[in-house]
Amino acid sequence: MLFTKIKYGLSGFSLSIFLVLWVPTASAFDFNDVAARAEQLAAAPYKKPNDNLPKSMEGLSYDQYRDIRYRPDKFLWRSANLPFEVAFFHQGLYYRQPVKINEITPQDVHEIKFQPEQFDYGANKLDLNQLRGLGYAGFRVHYPINNNQHKDEIVAFLGASYFRALGKNQLYGLSARGLAVDTALSTGEEFPRFVEFWLERPAPNANQLVIYALLDSPRVAGAYRFVIKPDVSTAVDVTSRLYLRDAVGKLGIAPLTSMMFFGENQHYTGDDYRPEVHDSDGLSVHTANDEWIWRPLLNPKRLLVTSFATPNPLGFGLMQRDRDFGHYEDLEARYDLRPSVWIEPKGQWGPGKVELVQIPAPDETNDNIVAFWTPDVQPKPHTPYQLEYRMYWQKDAETRPPLSWVVQTRRGRGFTKQPDGSIGLIIDYDGPAVRKLAPDAKLEGVVTVDSNGQLLENTLYRNTVTGHWRQSIRVRRNDNDKSIELRSFLRSGNNAVSETWSYILPPD
Repeated sequence: MLFTKIKYGLSGFSLSIFLVLWVPTASAFDFNDVAARAEQLAAAPYKKPNDNLPKSMEGLSYDQYRDIRYRPDKFLWRSANLPFEVAFFHQGLYYRQPVKINEITPQDVHEIKFQPEQFDYGANKLDLNQLRGLGYAGFRVHYPINNNQHKDEIVAFLGASYFRALGKNQLYGLSARGLAVDTALSTGEEFPRFVEFWLERPAPNANQLVIYALLDSPRVAGAYRFVIKPDVSTAVDVTSRLYLRDAVGKLGIAPLTSMMFFGENQHYTGDDYRPEVHDSDGLSVHTANDEWIWRPLLNPKRLLVTSFATPNPLGFGLMQRDRDFGHYEDLEARYDLRPSVWIEPKGQWGPGKVELVQIPAPDETNDNIVAFWTPDVQPKPHTPYQLEYRMYWQKDAETRPPLSWVVQTRRGRGFTKQPDGSIGLIIDYDGPAVRKLAPDAKLEGVVTVDSNGQLLENTLYRNTVTGHWRQSIRVRRNDNDKSIELRSFLRSGNNAVSETWSYILPPD
């Protein structure tokens, strides 16, 4: 606000008039400013980012890079005692290009300049003068989500358009991305990256943080707004507006990336004491016609791409439903504490499908699961394409179907003297709709098998130990070189009382 005093002479005396002029401040910076930048980028040829790493950093190992840490006393907003604080990641290892990071304050918008003195380089012997031309690789946000005495890391943006978040009592697991382009297409995948961020300085009593981001890649530029709300299930509201430079084969909206090495439905033949190793165990989809679908994840022997037609989806997510530590027995990784992520679209997304990509993985170090929604008709170049959604990073309050859901899927027929080529599957269901049924209730497991399979057995009975309802299915392939797709749900009378279990049996 600017006050201007103007003095006029009038009949021997002066009259002072105060004019109140509104001068836009940095607080007026918003999503449209970032979108204008994205539109300008898309109208110009793509410029490959510069790789400015000095030779002294090129040979750092993974452990050496991890030994570089941002100094706690340098955290952004710590000296102001604000509820949120920010630390920055150093360039190096996989993160070779700098990312510009700005702060939005009520007074201005200014760049947060990289300074090597802000970092503790541990045992690394580096010449700081050679590092002065570098920038940040990304950043992480801290907030007192678990107790009021300590600010925990709740979200991190690092690498391409990847980011991860945490709710209460969670450990990092799966990741999200701003955008996926041509995932699993023969032409090769394009990885857009966030090239610039704007962090909005929070108020002293703020319980949410606003972050803007500018995305760029050879064929797509985009603007993003993230509103992060830490809680038991941390919510992240995302607004995105995309501008294509050129046509793409497939846009992946709200992409999630996770890891499935092996689980209860896929016996591990190697030497590993752990019963299961995964960040997520299934894909959940809530369609516009109110059907809930559950697809257990696999670590396939060859690339496996499947999809569910879901115009205007009500939600989807990669979930870690199994929370029993005894099913993992990993005291370091604590897979039982990894978050599920649920995507809740806002508005009408139009015709499209949820796609699941499952990639063979030799171990647990590589993310091999990707899920996203893709429109049936890809956006046209230079035409704005905007979508909004909310992400929930969940553990203690996970999104589930209201009636009943799949608790576990196990593969195997038990002991058989003479294998006959058939495949056995056990599915356990739980939830309020089946819990209230009497032990002798008339409940039916409705199974469908595609043309490459034969249904040999389908029985349903109550698990007297857990209270679940257990379905036992046995099938046989017609062509061993092709997969089988199965679907099942529980029905009482004419009413479905469970989500739909949808399973792929790939060739062995």
